[in-house]
Amino acid sequence: MVEILISQQGLTWSTSLIVVLVICGGYLLHCRRRLRNDAQRKDEAIRLGIDRPLGQFPYIDPLRCTGCSACILACPEGDVLGIVGGTAVVINGLRCIGIGACEEACPVGAIKVGIGDLKSREDVPLLDDRLQTNLPGVFIAGELGGLSLVSNAVRQGRTAVASIAGQIAQGSSVSSPSVLDLAIVGAGPAGLSAGLAASTAGLSYVILEREKDLGGTVLNYPRRKMVLTQPVDLPPWGKISKQSYEKEDLLTLFQQLADEADLEIRFGEAVTGLARSNGHYLIESAGRTYPARHVLLALGRRGNPRKLGVPGEELPKVMYRLIDARSYRGQKALVVGGGDSAIEAAIALARESANQVLLSYRKEKLVRIKQKNQKAIERLIAKGTVQPIFSSQVERITPKSVRLRVSSQKMTEIDNDYVFVSIGGKLPFDLLHKLGVRFGGEKPQSQTAKPPNPAESPIKDGRELSDRPAPGNR
Repeated sequence: MVEILISQQGLTWSTSLIVVLVICGGYLLHCRRRLRNDAQRKDEAIRLGIDRPLGQFPYIDPLRCTGCSACILACPEGDVLGIVGGTAVVINGLRCIGIGACEEACPVGAIKVGIGDLKSREDVPLLDDRLQTNLPGVFIAGELGGLSLVSNAVRQGRTAVASIAGQIAQGSSVSSPSVLDLAIVGAGPAGLSAGLAASTAGLSYVILEREKDLGGTVLNYPRRKMVLTQPVDLPPWGKISKQSYEKEDLLTLFQQLADEADLEIRFGEAVTGLARSNGHYLIESAGRTYPARHVLLALGRRGNPRKLGVPGEELPKVMYRLIDARSYRGQKALVVGGGDSAIEAAIALARESANQVLLSYRKEKLVRIKQKNQKAIERLIAKGTVQPIFSSQVERITPKSVRLRVSSQKMTEIDNDYVFVSIGGKLPFDLLHKLGVRFGGEKPQSQTAKPPNPAESPIKDGRELSDRPAPGNR
């Protein structure tokens, strides 16, 4: 009897040990595959140049990181982070949208989400902690300063006005009834936030918007695009607590805020010049001149759309943004580009009935898009609704076709009704450069050098400053 009991106990322990070994062995194999995959992804990211940040960026303390993967699971973009060498590392830095979910999820406080390498970027104006440029009284908020997200734009608009109100309170700006305290250029999230803050602070201000409606970059998003906001405060109105809105809902909310606060917004006012005169700035817009002691540029980052520069691009079938895909049904459409705007256009067109959608991208794979767009386009590609043509470039556009060069070797001709070009745009920096605003990557002329005085040679050509018709990152 005792021997039988011992035998049963031995069998139980053996079975338990086998189960534990199977579970642990499977887990270890899974971890090993994941670590190997993360290392390969890191190497590929370095090769493709997508490991470096463009704006928001998670800094990881390797001495504190335990490699628990909590940050990876929390990241809404999925593949920004990975585990290499037992420590969390940034793999696809371009995909980081800066919402800080990884920082909140880390159990040991090893992650801080901050600003990436903005000071070395030649496409980002240099700003101080108050969001002021090297020119006294000229401030920048929102995408123009290198950060995406509606929440960042709202916060920066409020921060810039607080800085301006502080300067006025300290008497650093000479008051004059005929000169505004602040001119805000752009009525997007940053401009609206700044207007609310200026109104609350009792500043005299005006918001100049080139479009006929408010919204800025958001206004030109595709119909029903989901906009990630994060909870943000908009004093005195209150907190926007929802995590995301459709474009139309967010614009309705913006209009409600503007109406309730009775914001001073001038629509159809495209800024065409900016000059310094008698201690303040003169902002020229639509034939009018606005004098203001301070200027806040709250613009998007995309100015005139970048063109392909190929024969046939002047045809009316060539578009540079897609607002409403419902207008295009039963069409043979080609989308050119590999960023989020191009992918969202392809997704929207593919969801309309009877469309044939091709996607031409000059690189070998999609690497710079948000995870939700990545998953959506992969599903459509798997279904055959979208056909990608990687490593391809447009050579010629005709009324009924498009010629593509594929893999730099062969040419292919495809039937086509519409071409949607989404390859970025010319950044709206001409006026800033002429005015003397310094950008990242520039070497200071000297420690004693003074910024140019626009009053000596008034700047009139500011067309690029107000040309910002297309959407940015989010």
